[in-house]
Amino acid sequence: MPVIHADQAAVHQMHGTSFTAYASPGRGSRELCAWRIEIPGNTRGVRHHVTREEVLYVLTGTLNVSVDGQAESAAAGDVILVPAGAEFGADNLTDAPATAWVSTSVGLRGILSDGSWITPPWTI
Repeated sequence: MPVIHADQAAVHQMHGTSFTAYASPGRGSRELCAWRIEIPGNTRGVRHHVTREEVLYVLTGTLNVSVDGQAESAAAGDVILVPAGAEFGADNLTDAPATAWVSTSVGLRGILSDGSWITPPWTI
Protein backbone atom coordinates (compact mmCIF):
# COMPACT_ATOMS: atom_id res chain seq x y z
CA MET A 1 0.00 0.00 0.00
CA PRO A 2 1.57 3.34 -1.02
CA VAL A 3 -0.21 5.36 1.69
CA ILE A 4 0.06 4.64 5.41
CA HIS A 5 -2.67 6.63 7.11
CA ALA A 6 -2.02 8.13 10.54
CA ASP A 7 -4.50 5.77 12.21
CA GLN A 8 -2.60 2.78 10.75
CA ALA A 9 0.73 3.70 12.35
CA ALA A 10 2.01 1.44 15.10
CA VAL A 11 3.00 3.08 18.39
CA HIS A 12 5.82 1.60 20.49
CA GLN A 13 7.13 2.68 23.89
CA MET A 14 10.73 2.32 24.99
CA HIS A 15 12.72 4.08 27.73
CA GLY A 16 9.83 6.49 28.39
CA THR A 17 9.69 7.62 24.76
CA SER A 18 7.01 7.04 22.12
CA PHE A 19 7.95 5.81 18.63
CA THR A 20 5.20 5.95 15.97
CA ALA A 21 6.22 3.70 13.08
CA TYR A 22 5.19 4.51 9.52
CA ALA A 23 7.69 2.96 7.09
CA SER A 24 9.47 -0.35 7.66
CA PRO A 25 9.75 -3.74 5.94
CA GLY A 26 6.61 -4.93 7.72
CA ARG A 27 4.74 -1.96 6.24
CA GLY A 28 5.99 -2.47 2.68
CA SER A 29 9.21 -0.45 2.62
CA ARG A 30 12.19 -2.38 1.27
CA GLU A 31 15.04 0.06 1.96
CA LEU A 32 13.95 2.72 4.44
CA CYS A 33 12.45 3.04 7.89
CA ALA A 34 10.74 6.19 9.16
CA TRP A 35 9.00 7.06 12.39
CA ARG A 36 8.00 9.96 14.60
CA ILE A 37 9.57 10.09 18.03
CA GLU A 38 8.01 11.95 20.95
CA ILE A 39 10.22 12.60 23.95
CA PRO A 40 8.36 13.86 27.03
CA GLY A 41 9.61 16.93 28.84
CA ASN A 42 12.42 16.50 31.35
CA THR A 43 13.55 13.20 29.83
CA ARG A 44 17.15 12.07 29.47
CA GLY A 45 17.59 9.66 26.58
CA VAL A 46 19.48 6.40 26.70
CA ARG A 47 22.92 6.65 25.07
CA HIS A 48 23.45 3.99 22.42
CA HIS A 49 25.44 3.24 19.27
CA VAL A 50 23.57 2.86 15.97
CA THR A 51 24.52 0.45 13.20
CA ARG A 52 23.00 2.56 10.40
CA GLU A 53 23.01 6.27 9.65
CA GLU A 54 20.02 8.13 11.10
CA VAL A 55 18.61 11.53 10.18
CA LEU A 56 16.33 13.31 12.64
CA TYR A 57 14.28 16.36 11.64
CA VAL A 58 13.09 18.18 14.77
CA LEU A 59 9.38 18.98 14.42
CA THR A 60 8.66 20.58 17.80
CA GLY A 61 10.59 21.54 20.89
CA THR A 62 14.31 21.46 21.52
CA LEU A 63 16.58 18.43 21.89
CA ASN A 64 20.01 18.40 23.45
CA VAL A 65 21.86 15.76 21.49
CA SER A 66 25.23 14.09 21.75
CA VAL A 67 26.86 12.43 18.74
CA ASP A 68 30.16 10.75 19.59
CA GLY A 69 30.56 13.09 22.55
CA GLN A 70 29.87 16.27 20.59
CA ALA A 71 26.94 18.01 22.32
CA GLU A 72 24.65 20.47 20.61
CA SER A 73 21.09 21.81 20.79
CA ALA A 74 18.60 21.23 17.97
CA ALA A 75 15.29 23.11 17.74
CA ALA A 76 12.24 22.81 15.48
CA GLY A 77 13.39 22.93 11.86
CA ASP A 78 16.91 21.65 12.61
CA VAL A 79 18.33 18.34 11.34
CA ILE A 80 20.51 15.96 13.35
CA LEU A 81 22.88 13.67 11.42
CA VAL A 82 23.96 10.52 13.22
CA PRO A 83 26.62 8.51 11.35
CA ALA A 84 26.56 4.71 11.41
CA GLY A 85 28.56 3.45 14.38
CA ALA A 86 28.23 6.69 16.33
CA GLU A 87 27.20 6.91 19.96
CA PHE A 88 23.98 8.92 20.12
CA GLY A 89 21.71 10.31 22.77
CA ALA A 90 18.88 12.85 22.81
CA ASP A 91 17.66 14.64 25.92
CA ASN A 92 14.63 16.87 26.27
CA LEU A 93 15.47 19.20 29.15
CA THR A 94 12.39 21.43 28.70
CA ASP A 95 8.96 20.98 30.28
CA ALA A 96 7.19 20.46 26.92
CA PRO A 97 7.38 17.33 24.74
CA ALA A 98 9.71 17.37 21.73
CA THR A 99 9.03 15.52 18.49
CA ALA A 100 11.17 14.55 15.52
CA TRP A 101 10.80 12.64 12.26
CA VAL A 102 13.49 9.94 11.99
CA SER A 103 14.68 8.18 8.83
CA THR A 104 17.21 5.38 8.46
CA SER A 105 17.88 2.32 6.33
CA VAL A 106 16.50 -1.14 6.95
CA GLY A 107 18.63 -3.18 9.34
CA LEU A 108 19.18 -0.57 12.04
CA ARG A 109 20.17 -2.02 15.40
CA GLY A 110 21.21 -0.33 18.60
CA ILE A 111 23.96 -1.24 21.03
CA LEU A 112 23.31 -0.15 24.60
CA SER A 113 26.01 0.85 27.09
CA ASP A 114 25.86 -2.61 28.73
CA GLY A 115 26.76 -4.20 25.37
CA SER A 116 23.29 -5.58 24.68
CA TRP A 117 21.84 -5.28 21.19
CA ILE A 118 18.30 -4.21 20.31
CA THR A 119 16.39 -4.37 17.08
CA PRO A 120 13.79 -1.64 17.50
CA PRO A 121 10.32 -3.05 16.69
CA TRP A 122 9.46 0.10 14.72
CA THR A 123 12.16 -0.85 12.16
CA ILE A 124 10.92 -4.37 11.44
